[in-house]
Amino acid sequence: MDRYDAIVIGARCAGSPTAMLLARKGYKVLLVDHARFPSDTVSTHILWPHGTEVLTRWGLLPALERTGLPRICRPMTFDVGPFALRGTVPDANDGQGGFCPRRTVLDPLLLEAAAAAGAEVRTGFRVENLEVDDHRVVGLTGAATGGRPVRERARIVIGADGVHSLVAKAVHAREYDTHPVIACTYYSYFSGIDQADIELFVRAGCAFGCAPTHDDLHLVMLNWPTARFPIVRSDIERHVEEALAQAPQFAARVRAGRREEPWYGTAGVPNYFRTPYGPGWALVGDAGYTRDPITAQGISDAFLDAESLVAAIDDGLGGSADLERRLVEHEAMRNERVRPMYEFTLQLAALEPPPPVMQQLFGALHGNQNATNAFFSAITGAISLRDFLSEANLHRIMSAAGQPAVSS
Repeated sequence: MDRYDAIVIGARCAGSPTAMLLARKGYKVLLVDHARFPSDTVSTHILWPHGTEVLTRWGLLPALERTGLPRICRPMTFDVGPFALRGTVPDANDGQGGFCPRRTVLDPLLLEAAAAAGAEVRTGFRVENLEVDDHRVVGLTGAATGGRPVRERARIVIGADGVHSLVAKAVHAREYDTHPVIACTYYSYFSGIDQADIELFVRAGCAFGCAPTHDDLHLVMLNWPTARFPIVRSDIERHVEEALAQAPQFAARVRAGRREEPWYGTAGVPNYFRTPYGPGWALVGDAGYTRDPITAQGISDAFLDAESLVAAIDDGLGGSADLERRLVEHEAMRNERVRPMYEFTLQLAALEPPPPVMQQLFGALHGNQNATNAFFSAITGAISLRDFLSEANLHRIMSAAGQPAVSS
């Protein structure tokens, strides 16, 4: 007999919301994670306005606001070299922007919300393997730190355990539309930087930016092609200075500040889609799909993916629809939602000069505030990137700027 309706493995931005939403619907949920909270993890930090809308739907935005976190995207800056575009994201969160939270704050907040909803939470719990019966996942074996192994059974086991998902590996989840690691990243936290909102800079061979976060600090992040990771790692400070020198005024503001923590880095993440379901199991968040972090979609995507997956599981376990059919629909909807951003991310992460159509677009946006705001809504995920980059919309923007239309 199953002790739980669902076991969720991984208690960060995908797992805790999944457990919370299932528990709120009355399901008996076990949420486990090998970490103890608060704990940090490599992250882009950015919660775009459409992700902030999700927190509002869940009733969790007031708790985040009480942490003293400043808002971003009111306005944001996207510096392309010859000029900078500045604007807001009016198409999500009523134009009130988003946030750049420390994961040591956001993740415990989400975990506490899952527990408050009724999910049983076990941190410091390491999953050893999945239990399988007649080709169907039926539970797991794991142990708390220093404890004896235990077996737990559930109607469905959900992997919210990231890129290196134990669940995905155990069930041999199919990967498709894969691309290798493209860009590497380093970031740290600075005090004393004179900057009120998020600023992003795109240059040939690198990209960098800065955003206000908790404790009156600013997150400073940089990207290079992943092939340069060993070189950058050998002398991080020098390579940071060389990159920021391509935006002298911004570099001066960073130099006027003080780095308060070490540089945190990663050689990058692979880009892939995984089939997010099978007999007795499902994947959510980065376990099921991920892309280079340069567009900072991870947290917002995790929230939306959790909502969609829970709706499918609820229909299936609740008996209102066939579970497998609903999970097929969930995968199709996920892919339709994220694919345009996935393709844009791959292009941006290459850190190569933008193609002619994008160069002309940037020029046409300069001086057109409504179109610039729509561009920010599109690249942050508030509106359809595919629609924004459609020939018809590009023609309207180019015509308004007195430029000839171009084809991508």
